[in-house]
Amino acid sequence: MKSCKEGLKKILDKHIMMIDGAMGTMIQRHKLFEADYRGERFKNWQLDLKGNNDLLCLTQPQIIKDIHREYLDAGADIIETNTFNAQRVSLADYQMESLAFEINDAAASLARQAVDEYLADYPNEQKFVAGAIGPMNKTLSLSPDVNQPGYRAITFDEVASAYYEQIDALVKGGVDILLVETIFDTLNAKAAIFAIKKYSREQNIELPIMISGTITDASGRTLSGQTLEAFFISVMHANPISIGLNCALGAEQMRPHVEELASLADCYVSCYPNAGLPNAMGEYDETAEEMAEIVGSFAKEGWLNLVGGCCGTTPDHIRAIAKVMKQIQPRIVGEVLLS
Repeated sequence: MKSCKEGLKKILDKHIMMIDGAMGTMIQRHKLFEADYRGERFKNWQLDLKGNNDLLCLTQPQIIKDIHREYLDAGADIIETNTFNAQRVSLADYQMESLAFEINDAAASLARQAVDEYLADYPNEQKFVAGAIGPMNKTLSLSPDVNQPGYRAITFDEVASAYYEQIDALVKGGVDILLVETIFDTLNAKAAIFAIKKYSREQNIELPIMISGTITDASGRTLSGQTLEAFFISVMHANPISIGLNCALGAEQMRPHVEELASLADCYVSCYPNAGLPNAMGEYDETAEEMAEIVGSFAKEGWLNLVGGCCGTTPDHIRAIAKVMKQIQPRIVGEVLLS
């Protein structure tokens, strides 16, 4: 596993690496019905399952693998597993907590198969699978009850335990990287990091860790109130191979925050924004060319080592961004002194 980290570093020192785009956006294009989510195995499940995209790793595996392949063909160097909500805390919404391990294992295996099949066609390339670890639907820093600000719906140990199970399955399914992403609550992220470190010690392995936070608005803070610098300092004990930003904002709105992070980080920096801000229908209108131009300007400023897309992005976006990035040198990683 350490060789994977060293291999990534060699690539990142030479090129800006491409992360894939939105999984949910591509799933929506298939216009799936409730029966598609259920499949044969869950046709009599007691709750509605439409919207449980992670479950599709079990009920519609070919769709998920095909989406991975589309992103690989578009130029993605790193594809993310379809596991954004696949830990038992979030799966409780569907009463599917017991399926957490199976879904993550299947998701990692599907991504691994997609990469292996791609590399069979293009043996001279290098591609990686990142196990996607999402923020969870419960927060450790904020109370869900405005009348009880000290109340928490979940404990740190419960969050860490759920992430540990997810990590175990992702690793056994064949991921190369663990990606803690879309972080709105740094305490949740700390629980994920705790679980990763515990698992690494117990299994005597070391996977590269990527960390990606979410700035929710023009204030430049996470939802739990941290400034970008505070967030950075809070998670760097994990010794991640990269730190970055994704989701919530379009590329243009993310510009000052990416610039700030690039000035802070002594590791590689990633950025995968939404395709602009959502319109009145909740859809994203920024074209592949528009987005490529904006993130291309970030790269030309020397801010980026990894780039991709979040909500609303497609293989067309990744293809356009990848074309631009081939012409630009990556950000140089050096020692950074915090003021």
